[in-house]
Amino acid sequence: MTTILIVEDEPAIAELLRVTLEAERYTVRDAGSAEAAWQIIEEASPDLLLLDWMLPGQSGLALAKRLRQQTRTKTLPIIMVTARAEEADKVAGLETWVDDYITKPFSPRELKARVKALLRRRTPEDSDTPLQAGMLILDPVSHRVHCDGKSLTLGPLEFRLLHFLMARPERVFARAQLLDAVWGDEADVEERTVDVLVRRLRQALATCRLDVMLETVRGTGYRWNPEKQNDIAATS
Repeated sequence: MTTILIVEDEPAIAELLRVTLEAERYTVRDAGSAEAAWQIIEEASPDLLLLDWMLPGQSGLALAKRLRQQTRTKTLPIIMVTARAEEADKVAGLETWVDDYITKPFSPRELKARVKALLRRRTPEDSDTPLQAGMLILDPVSHRVHCDGKSLTLGPLEFRLLHFLMARPERVFARAQLLDAVWGDEADVEERTVDVLVRRLRQALATCRLDVMLETVRGTGYRWNPEKQNDIAATS
């Protein structure tokens, strides 16, 4: 299921956002400050961020800037939700660090439409462009994976998991998020099934020594770490 993080310090507005999004069957987490939001994102990356501009301590815009400077969060979809409606404010936010902008008070219908539109626009695996990490190339059109010119044999679930992770390098995903990505949110599958699938994918990647790129993040889940290819090259 798609996870949305609300960063809002006004409880009434945070509750309105939560109720609106949960009605659309999104998984919702919330934080009352930029610092609390950063800790949540470090644990497991959300699929979208609803971010208030004026927050206690660090501003929402400063948090957005920080996220854009990190490899694993630089493409995280961000919608700014704020009372600052002046045109100069919108330009400052949109031209720098956020993808969309909603002013308070807002219509729940408009909010839902903006969220859905941004998620559709920013789904990386919708692209037909091949993904590459070192010697590994995944072609989403032909559904083939090659490593150093040799074809890897992957089942449809392993391919879907690899595609999802390679399209989002460095992002940490909980098992529940990977369940939704691979099987869909309607599937009745246990979270431990993800561990079995990861083990099968690693076995396939081990044939070309790339299994280390699929990292376990203790207590959280998994991530695809392309930087591990440097370790592989150093030991070759």
